[in-house]
Amino acid sequence: MKLLLVSANRERSPYPVFPIGLSSLVPPLTAAGHELEILDLCFSVEPERELTEALHRYAPDAVLLSIRNLDNVTWPGSRSYLNEVREAVAACRGSAPVILGGSGFSLMPEELLRHLGGDYGVVGEGEEILPLLLAALVRGDPVAGLPGVVTPERSGYAPPLPVSQIGSPDRRLFQLARYHREGGMANLQTKRGCPFGCVYCTYPLLEGTRVRLRPVSEVIAEVRGLSDDSGVDYLYFVDDIFNYPPDYALELCQAMTAAKLKVNWSAFINPQFVTGELMAAMVAAGCDAVEYGSDSGSPAMLRSLGKSFTVSHIRDASTLCHEQGVDFAHYILFGGPGESVETIDETFTLMDEVNPTAVIAMTGIRIYPGTALQRQAINEGLITAETPLLEPLFYISPPLRESLASLVTERAMARRSWVAPGLEINMSDAMLEALRSFPVRGPLWKLMKRLGRSRVRPMAGGDGR
Repeated sequence: MKLLLVSANRERSPYPVFPIGLSSLVPPLTAAGHELEILDLCFSVEPERELTEALHRYAPDAVLLSIRNLDNVTWPGSRSYLNEVREAVAACRGSAPVILGGSGFSLMPEELLRHLGGDYGVVGEGEEILPLLLAALVRGDPVAGLPGVVTPERSGYAPPLPVSQIGSPDRRLFQLARYHREGGMANLQTKRGCPFGCVYCTYPLLEGTRVRLRPVSEVIAEVRGLSDDSGVDYLYFVDDIFNYPPDYALELCQAMTAAKLKVNWSAFINPQFVTGELMAAMVAAGCDAVEYGSDSGSPAMLRSLGKSFTVSHIRDASTLCHEQGVDFAHYILFGGPGESVETIDETFTLMDEVNPTAVIAMTGIRIYPGTALQRQAINEGLITAETPLLEPLFYISPPLRESLASLVTERAMARRSWVAPGLEINMSDAMLEALRSFPVRGPLWKLMKRLGRSRVRPMAGGDGR
């Protein structure tokens, strides 16, 4: 079949993100004998026109449209992407059947298939099931019952199956150089699956709770290819937690050092599993920045959010970064179950103490179906089981619903290193453009230490929608 692979993501804030999921489909689809063309809408000026032209010129037998996110997951400045995706699907109607997939689609597949008007959907990982779906379509066989395949004609679907082996993506059909140039880094994945129980998180739903590791030798080969063949000099490991399992992370870092790879990199890590040995190995392998998913500096809120670590872990992990000279950021989520003025102040006090390069603060927590947070919101009477979640809906601790934005704004504005995207504190389109004028590689928050006083364009509060 002639397949048009479309990356629907057009979000470029804080930087454009390479469509690694879609590029992971290229090897199995090519091996199955399909002819492929890529249309990446991230850099499109007129996406509908470019899509229409591609459909007429290439005349695909099917369109595979990947949805990365449903919205910007930001309150009160929330912004949905669904209208853009719906327009893209509508542009394909009459030209070729549309198969929807991607992490965003897999969050609410049946609802999204109906809402967007797709012909088929694939839930979860598509490397193995997509070739089977396409083969069934070629033969005219029924597709009902294929694992993870959704159709508009029937409700329900067979549970998706995790892939038996995580392969390397093929980026050659994509604009890798432009992503690297404008985003300051390339992305790479070493594992899938998350065994942890954060109440809001969708990773266990999307990838399963069993951690599946790629062979270290394959990761080294991929890094070497990115560096030698594509000129990539900075990587971001997109694993939900880079340093778990810790022995795998250590083995990978030691292998990167032995391979003398000419890259620097950063990753998202868990403060519970950082040791002096691992941090030293990360630095030796080229790591110059890490991001901690700390969520809070309050012991009560860490328990409420289902975190596996304690305030002591956050302190110790921060100290290791200072000792090793590694830039680091703590990601904070304000407004979860049990949040109060006191717990907010505990978080600001802890961040003052550990003194990271940057603090990235989000207000409100996006509610997704199937999470413990959704169940809690239902039990508290904030939503019902039938409340639609396609559009952004956020959990905000009921006592703080009217005051959360002003509370965080007041405190964050008094601190230079804080970024609050939803409140536009040290984060606006104009500021991002200014930051990109620096020759920076890696996360833009590394530049916080170069900024002066905090900057803000206050956002109005909302009702959580």
